[in-house]
Amino acid sequence: MVGPDRRTSALFQESASSDHERDGRPKSKDGPKNDMWSSMLGGVASGKRLPEKSILVLGGTTDSQKEFLDSLSNDSPTARKTLDRHSGKPPPIANQFALGYTYHDVLDADHEGMNILARLSIYLLTDPMPSFTPLLRPLITPQTLSNMLTVILLDWAHPWSWLRQLRDWIRLLRSLLTSLDDATKEALEEHRVTVRGGGRTGAFDGGGGSGGVTEGEVSIPLGPGEWDEALGIPLCVVCQNADKIQTLEKERAWKEEEFDFVLQFLRTVLLKHGASLVYTTPSVPSQLQTLIHSSLGIQSLLKKQPLKHNVIDRDKVLVPPNWDSWGKIRVLREGFDVEGVNEGWSIDIRSPLPTNPNRPPEPNGMGGSNDSLNSRDGNGALAVFEDTIRDVRSEDILSTGSLLNRQTSQSVEVESFDMQEFLAAQMELLERLGVDDEREQASKDKRRDPQRRSMGYRGEGDGRMRDSGVQIEEGGRVSEHIGPVQFNMGGIQVDADDMLKRLKLDHRRFEKRTDHQNERCLL
Repeated sequence: MVGPDRRTSALFQESASSDHERDGRPKSKDGPKNDMWSSMLGGVASGKRLPEKSILVLGGTTDSQKEFLDSLSNDSPTARKTLDRHSGKPPPIANQFALGYTYHDVLDADHEGMNILARLSIYLLTDPMPSFTPLLRPLITPQTLSNMLTVILLDWAHPWSWLRQLRDWIRLLRSLLTSLDDATKEALEEHRVTVRGGGRTGAFDGGGGSGGVTEGEVSIPLGPGEWDEALGIPLCVVCQNADKIQTLEKERAWKEEEFDFVLQFLRTVLLKHGASLVYTTPSVPSQLQTLIHSSLGIQSLLKKQPLKHNVIDRDKVLVPPNWDSWGKIRVLREGFDVEGVNEGWSIDIRSPLPTNPNRPPEPNGMGGSNDSLNSRDGNGALAVFEDTIRDVRSEDILSTGSLLNRQTSQSVEVESFDMQEFLAAQMELLERLGVDDEREQASKDKRRDPQRRSMGYRGEGDGRMRDSGVQIEEGGRVSEHIGPVQFNMGGIQVDADDMLKRLKLDHRRFEKRTDHQNERCLL
């Protein structure tokens, strides 16, 4: 007799054999199917994987960094609607503490569909403190060097602090690059030699820097002062809030000479690093997006947007990378010492990095180092710039304050005293003034007429009378306006003016009598 377990096993074998005979092929498990679909999906994903780019934004405030990101993500309305429909809310921006982060998807221009060209990983840092260097070190690797861009934000609200901010950030970047591992240093040096060796091209195509020279282009060798202090990472300087130029012109009496001097100084300094320069204004279209995309090698599949240099419009300046030269800088205004600024900047950035830089005051988002304004007596370019472009208002405030310690701090600080100490000091001052008054009164009494003392008249009342008479005579004009002065004495209404006249008359009679007696005594 067959047990129930054996009966079930036999039925299972029969159904399996029947299925095998019906399909004509052995039954397989789900494992091979999963492996097939995984390989297919992996292939599609790798084919559509987005290029990874990174931007390191240095300087500015949290608000100015957000304005930069808004200008960078100024896409067309159709592309923005498409992106919002697929991704929902925009990515958050975390830049409140230390090293911030956000990301941005670059959309294809004039494309009605959802076509993302690249994804930007954006790292944000506001303070040039050396303690933040370990946070930046993992971002620079041999794989990310060719797809990285450094952006330094400046603000037209305080242009007199630009060169100091640039110096601090360049020092920080130089110390960061020298602290990398050997493999990254070798990759950095190769990238630096490649970019510098490409030279300048006759026509800038906006294709991400000065790579190799293509057919039909003429390679121009590097001139003096170009790429002398190349960092190895592309650099772009963005001067925000260019609408404040009108405010400087109206309120601080800036002229074309000041604006040209600032532009020439910036161009000379940035030429040593092969950096680009652009002025931006909030809510006004600019070439910032095109400049950033071209520096990272991001090009639209449908529309190519070339960069057009502009050094004429003072609020729309654009200096593309590998375009500027000393000759073009001199053309802007004669008399500018390009060689001196070039040598002085090398001295400034090679100085040791300060250990405790001060944070910039808001809203003058002005970054600065630990050294005070007394550093202007140096031989660098910073001294020349700060002697020419000054913050006149802050200098006036510093000159009028008597309790300011200018040697130890740049900020306006007033020391407050304890209330009891302040009152005690005032009490001593009042007592000293009282002693001085007593001495002055005693000296007046000694200068009185000696004859009156010999006649037994003390003279105190006389002195008072004379003093009061003089005061009333001097105050005669006042009495004309206030009228007669009356007071009650023992129930009798007395006129003060009448009483003074009688006292004066009695005094004159007394003087005459005294003089007559003196004459009789002499006879």
